[in-house]
Amino acid sequence: MPDLFAHPIPTIFLAGDSTEAPGGGRNGTEGRFQAIADLVKPGDWVIIEFGHNDGGSPYPASSDIGRADCPGAENETCPTVYSNKSYKTEIAQTYPTCLINASTIFLSKGAKVILSSPAPSNPWEKGNYSYTPSIFNYYSSLATTELGGPKSGGIVNENYPMDHMHTEPYLGDVVARSFVLGLKCGTAPLAGLVMNATSRLEGELLGTCLSVNETVPI
Repeated sequence: MPDLFAHPIPTIFLAGDSTEAPGGGRNGTEGRFQAIADLVKPGDWVIIEFGHNDGGSPYPASSDIGRADCPGAENETCPTVYSNKSYKTEIAQTYPTCLINASTIFLSKGAKVILSSPAPSNPWEKGNYSYTPSIFNYYSSLATTELGGPKSGGIVNENYPMDHMHTEPYLGDVVARSFVLGLKCGTAPLAGLVMNATSRLEGELLGTCLSVNETVPI
């Protein structure tokens, strides 16, 4: 039997808004990463997911709610006077800059970092389907690239032997199974016509049905 305590068990830190972390609700630029930096150890993981509270602009100061990032994808800065903080001038940074700065600190301490895209908002909120990709998805990808990751695309490239879109059977099967599992775990009527048993699709690779759908007959 393997010794579960032969290696230190890493701590997983969640840095995010209310869609990810209990007690969240902030944005990615408020300088609260230091609390994690004070605790993180080599081998730990830090998962960062913001974006819902980072939109807008710190200008004009009269409408600044103290959460908007400085618009931009690089190292732009925005001096602003946030009226709820004794009218002191603050320097708002861009979303990518804040992710990069925080990640650099965590990486320097030996931790591993995952920059997660924001959780999607309800596309049916107004009664009709309307979906617009979040700019923060791009910003998270940009920050990841600036930090030098992903480190290797070897296993991905191996499964695209012909061109940039036609996969090897293995990866094609993974995509197909994930689609079918999504049907089985969801509420679409098409799920009733799927013959695959959920237990044959679930596992270490694709995971299990989301807990929110555990009451859906499958």
